[in-house]
Amino acid sequence: MKLTDSIFQDADEARAFMERERWPHGPVCPHCGNVDRAKITELQGAKHRAGLYQCAECREQFTVTVGTVYERSKIPLNKWLAAIFLMNAGKKGTSAHQIHRMIGVTYKTAWFMCHRIRESMRQEGLEPMGGGGKIVEADETYYGKPDKPRVSPRRVKEGRPYIKGDKNRNNRPVLALVERGGRVRSFHVPVADAASVAQIVRDNIHRETRLHTDESRLYPVVGKEFAKHETVNHSAKEYARGDVTTNTVETYFSVFKRGMRGTYQHCKEKHLHRYLAEFDFRFNHRAALGFTDGERAAIAIRNSGGKRLTYRPSH
Repeated sequence: MKLTDSIFQDADEARAFMERERWPHGPVCPHCGNVDRAKITELQGAKHRAGLYQCAECREQFTVTVGTVYERSKIPLNKWLAAIFLMNAGKKGTSAHQIHRMIGVTYKTAWFMCHRIRESMRQEGLEPMGGGGKIVEADETYYGKPDKPRVSPRRVKEGRPYIKGDKNRNNRPVLALVERGGRVRSFHVPVADAASVAQIVRDNIHRETRLHTDESRLYPVVGKEFAKHETVNHSAKEYARGDVTTNTVETYFSVFKRGMRGTYQHCKEKHLHRYLAEFDFRFNHRAALGFTDGERAAIAIRNSGGKRLTYRPSH
């Protein structure tokens, strides 16, 4: 897939491409799950729009966008494909302003499109990382100010005012777990304390894994639950000792921060988890693992099923 391909110029070809990616063995009814091609009919004629199907099992009509993040969108599918490709082609992302200029939609429309595409990039049904003989690196970083400054419960209890100190004390914490040579999972946590970090590590890493961290006091207790917990001392300028290092997770944080500061520049805290899902997706399908820009975009399309993001107020 290249940006010069006809699927980016013609809405019908874009729809056909999306059908091939989402339904490689033929149409699937999103309402009842029917996969029997003999019981699914493509409705044709002047009264029906292209790509409309009807299921004989449930009598419902559907298109390739029903049950996906693209459902009920009036944006032509070729523009959707262009936006998906652009967001997967840039290592540090592509801003909504850039997409609005390149594909000819309003900035508001491009912003909604980007968030829906991020939702399609979100990982689901994940197995524990690592395993026997494998290494998982864990580390935390801080990015951006929270919408509401956090005051320590201890200060509230003792009636002491908040005092500015550590530059990271009132920033948004992000925890990342990276399997050496493999995939990443990142999490925005309200507070990066030992309890919350330990719970995420327990839930996402196989117990037979070698856990690599820095000298942070968040990991010694939970580290005892794994095959081995090894650390490097960054405060003493130790960044690697044999194969013990956190350089892989630090590399992920470097790309994430460069993208957020240089490309996106600002995001509200309530949206931070969506940006993390985007950076996770590109890292997990990076060129070093054999993926191309077009393959990343195709995987995002296949992952769009069963996800909705409307931003409509509840009634």
